[in-house]
Amino acid sequence: MTARRVFAAAETVAAVVSVVCLSLLPLAIKLVQQGFGVPVVGSDAAIVNLVFVFTCIAGVVTWRADRHISLASLSDTAPQKVRAVIRSLRSAAVSAVLTALFFAAFSETFAAFAPGSAVWGVPLPLIFAVLPASYAVMLAACCAVKENRLASVAGILAGLFVSAGPIGGVLYYLFGLENLNVLYALGDCWLSFSSAAFVPLMLAVVALALLGVPLFIVISAAAYIAFSQGGGYVEVLSLEAYGILTDKSIAAIPLFTIAGYILSKGSAGSRLVAVFKSLFGWFRGGAVVAAVVVATFFTTFTGVSGVTILALGSLLTMALAGSGYSKTGAQALVTSSGALGLLFPPSVAIIMYGTTNYFSVDVFDLFRGAIIPGCILAVSMIALGFFKDKRPETAPFSAREAFGAVKNGAFELLMPALICAGYFSGFFSLLETASFAVVYAFCLTCFIRRDFTLKGTLRVVAESIPVSGGVLIILGAARGLSYFLIDANVPVLLSDFISSFVSSKYVFLILLNLVLLVVGCMMDIYSAILIVSPLVIPIAESFGISAVHTGVIFLMNMQLGFLTPPVGMDLFIASYAFDTPVMKVVKGILPFLLVQFIVLLLVTYVPWFTEALL
Repeated sequence: MTARRVFAAAETVAAVVSVVCLSLLPLAIKLVQQGFGVPVVGSDAAIVNLVFVFTCIAGVVTWRADRHISLASLSDTAPQKVRAVIRSLRSAAVSAVLTALFFAAFSETFAAFAPGSAVWGVPLPLIFAVLPASYAVMLAACCAVKENRLASVAGILAGLFVSAGPIGGVLYYLFGLENLNVLYALGDCWLSFSSAAFVPLMLAVVALALLGVPLFIVISAAAYIAFSQGGGYVEVLSLEAYGILTDKSIAAIPLFTIAGYILSKGSAGSRLVAVFKSLFGWFRGGAVVAAVVVATFFTTFTGVSGVTILALGSLLTMALAGSGYSKTGAQALVTSSGALGLLFPPSVAIIMYGTTNYFSVDVFDLFRGAIIPGCILAVSMIALGFFKDKRPETAPFSAREAFGAVKNGAFELLMPALICAGYFSGFFSLLETASFAVVYAFCLTCFIRRDFTLKGTLRVVAESIPVSGGVLIILGAARGLSYFLIDANVPVLLSDFISSFVSSKYVFLILLNLVLLVVGCMMDIYSAILIVSPLVIPIAESFGISAVHTGVIFLMNMQLGFLTPPVGMDLFIASYAFDTPVMKVVKGILPFLLVQFIVLLLVTYVPWFTEALL
């Protein structure tokens, strides 16, 4: 086995072990504290720091798998020579940013914590050091690609130039060096240049995004430039990443994602389809009910509609086609329903939104506020599917078949009921609920259904790491840019600017929807939540719009943005999953897209739908 394979295996094992610990610790601690009355000191700090370590390891695993979220790359359709140039530009840019992030994080390792700070005996600086170590591993992987090595070296040199300040900090903390006039001069040169060329640099960052550079690199670059032109305290990027990734609510995100991924790879999808087909398939449009409900269920847990389309798209299409639905119509319905789960508990998007804006909105209230709009969207998809169902006749309802299907899928049906009951009753915290979801999904697929052996289930967990890891590392990157925008008073400035031109709440709402649709197309939902939502909330509040109502509008626009041509992410995922041209996918989903937009306007202008359950 080569050294590269050994390192890859070690990374995967470390990530899986951290997932297992994350899944078991919250429930074990609850049992010890409440069952035996023994307090576990520092349990919360231990869990959230484990999430931080998992994120760093998962980021490396995701990098190795080349699955970090990015926009569609222009190199896909460019001529061979142009593709080579684009790859070189990407390698240089990525290497420069990773070098800068490494030194910014490494410098802060020595200054971020008080002497003696530790969690369960592990020094906090040692835990924090995993972040610069992960950047170093990703940088080494870039340099390992032979054809792009020269570009990577050029990028590292550029990264060293922009990191003169943090490098000075590292040399001071390690060796006590203070008179570093050359470094100080280089640092001042970079700060002056970033201030004078701020706009061109930001345009270059946007260009890098279009060239297919991973979004966390793009966002980190934008934040680094923003802080540089504002004075140079770039070390705050690593502090903000650590801050959000050690938030207790964030710990639930990878767990829910992994639970949904485990279920999607097992037989849960086919069992649930059988249940809903037997219950509703006897009437026209009944199969549509089954497809919409199952797609919604899985996206609720994974938080990523693309996973639902990829994992269950073929199954749901076959179920619909077997009920007389056209193949094209089936694919359009599944694609259009993929993101509906973002509005139902325990949606990781809602958790992320509430955590980001915890001074403005409570996660629990946001869950309740999104239920009715989510149900309206689901019903609208079912209604449209009903009218597009042209079957002349259906098989009669069979109580025996329905009972058998429900019995066969009882454990799958029980899972969401137990999760909602545990969380909304207050018996489980959000993190404990997520922990329970993983343990339940693991036991269900491994021991009850026997979809996989124990080793096979752990392999599925390993496959899910890039899904959850790709999301979390973006959260860490986006937090820094979000911090800059708030620190620079951008929300207030933007609110004053808009208020001076827009006086009507209703005009503001339609403009808000249009802007958020564009954001939903161009940016992944988690980056948008961290960067855009803190800007939107104060402006909406100035028009008397409640934070819950604003949050639901925001999330509905994000899920609609996944479907909006020409760059909605789910369009490309569906094209890949169904082996269908993108334009054909777009043509199929247009009626569903129109209906969802009408529902969005209804919810936007009638606050009762979001506030009735509060």
